[in-house]
Formats: sequence, C-alpha cells, structure tokens
Amino acid sequence: MKIKLILAFLLSMLISSSTLAADYYIDITNNTGYTIYYLYISPEKSTSWEEDVLGSEVMRHNETRRVTLKGYKSPKFDIRLIDEDDDTYTFWGVDVSTRDLVVTLDDLD
Repeated sequence: MKIKLILAFLLSMLISSSTLAADYYIDITNNTGYTIYYLYISPEKSTSWEEDVLGSEVMRHNETRRVTLKGYKSPKFDIRLIDEDDDTYTFWGVDVSTRDLVVTLDDLD
C-alpha cells in the first residue's frame, strides 16, 4: 500500500512539474527604417537582459524574425531592440502567447 501511495505521489509530481514550463515564440517585425543590431528578450521579472538573440546577425528594415523561447514558466517577456544608431525600442510585459510585435519609430524610447 505504501509503495502505491509513493508511486502515485511521484507520478503527480512529475505531471505537475511538466506543466510549469512551456515553449513560446514571438514574431518580431522591424518597420523602423533602420537595421536592428541587438535583440534582447528576458522573462518579465528578470532584473537583467539575457543574451542577444541575433548574435552575429542583424534584422533589416521590413524583416520579420521568429524567436523561440523554450522552458519558461510565464509567457510574459520584456523585449529590447537596439538599432544602427544605438536607439532603443523597449517593450515591457509582452504576452508572447497572445501577440507578436511590429516595431516602428513610434516605439522609440
């Protein structure tokens, strides 16, 4: 009886822990008229930016980039883009499960 109870407990823990993390994605379109050199995406409650998603690549004007976000507990992220003139475009608390981003000059910080 104890073994069945322990197995049931372990199974419930396994199921509940697998529902804590999920994979998300967001499509980001650059309509700024400038080339984007850096793209940072961090969980909403993070106190620092994660690594540059673009790496050695850039996002040209009118280009759309899909960013996959794996293993996060929440679909809310802070997003910052930096263009060729070092201008920044920052979006706070973006729910990537419900929206994509089209970045324009109106979004300039």
